[in-house]
Amino acid sequence: MIHDTWQAFFDTTCTLEPEGQGVLSGTTFAAKEAFDVKGFVTSGGNPDWYRTHSKASETARAITQLVQAGSRLVGKTHTDELMYGLNGENVHYGTPVNPKAPDRIPGGSSSGSASAVAGKLVDFAIGTDTGGSVRIPASYTGIYGFRPTIGRISLEGVIPLSQTFDTVGCLARDPSLLENVSSVLLDHYKIPSGHSFSRVVVASDAISRVDQELVPEVEAKIAHIASSFLTVQHEVIAEPGLETWSQAFRIIQGYDIWQNFGTWITETKPHFGPGFHERFYWTLTITREERDKWAHKQKEWREELWSRLRQDTLIVLPTAPGVAPLKNTPLNILNPFRDRVLQLTCIAGLGGLPQVSMPLLTIQGIPFGISVIAGPGMDEELLAWVRNWVIGEGIEC
Repeated sequence: MIHDTWQAFFDTTCTLEPEGQGVLSGTTFAAKEAFDVKGFVTSGGNPDWYRTHSKASETARAITQLVQAGSRLVGKTHTDELMYGLNGENVHYGTPVNPKAPDRIPGGSSSGSASAVAGKLVDFAIGTDTGGSVRIPASYTGIYGFRPTIGRISLEGVIPLSQTFDTVGCLARDPSLLENVSSVLLDHYKIPSGHSFSRVVVASDAISRVDQELVPEVEAKIAHIASSFLTVQHEVIAEPGLETWSQAFRIIQGYDIWQNFGTWITETKPHFGPGFHERFYWTLTITREERDKWAHKQKEWREELWSRLRQDTLIVLPTAPGVAPLKNTPLNILNPFRDRVLQLTCIAGLGGLPQVSMPLLTIQGIPFGISVIAGPGMDEELLAWVRNWVIGEGIEC
């Protein structure tokens, strides 16, 4: 049984041995407590959900794919309540330790998965990413985090949060392993495009959301990445404003959330922690008309974003607006920061696009991630670019 140094695990008895040989032979992994494993109850980070649900009759497809490729599941990791958070603090089960900054939050909702990887308890982990739940903990804990194109990795056997935006994501310390894990999980095999990324868009509106004192280091790192491309353009990504984009994301996601959990919440009246109670009951107030209005806008923005990306373009941007906040930061400070986080993560979310967060900066000893976003379906090319760029830079993993 694994020695859980970082309080990352919800259940270390939930294990599966490899069922085959493949590119992941000899590796170990953890799965967020949102994935079903046959014979175990999936808690979703909330004891009332755990109490009112039965043992899973099947194992999530993503987990099955990984064990069939030779990896060993060593346990289930902590998550924010019903995956509806970005901080990683859980009033019921505790907060996983951020191994790179123990006085700071690990980020959520794939908090335990990030902690287990950053703390070297496992080789890699899987989580879910709806509004940034893999990318943000990757940034806060100094590891690689991948969110795929919407629909490219199976969500079968995963508790749904928002069917419009949900994805299964991967976390690893090494971009080569991240690529191998993703190659096992990515569905709908396609012939490689043959395109290389020759053009980069520096997201100027995203950089403007970064804490002011961090901007010089962030701009310098992004400029260094951009220098490896033939064409560099500085552009505003969201013409209506990232505040408007994130508002659209919140409304569409919130409507989905009440459709998924509303009946259970009404009947069970579960106990939610601070912040979660307010957010879950806020989703009840969203009308179908309001959701449809923003969904129409999302479609327009997505089509425009896809046309700008083409097959030869990457967007480079900060993963988060700052380093991981301190533990127990009051909500009146944490919530405005969370709003800025969503303004950055909603770009790939609304666009349904693949994104990788890379641990390229350490600011006063604290990790900070820089991200690249590619066009729809360019997941394999994006992961290969990250691997090649990291190796070319001589970055130690």
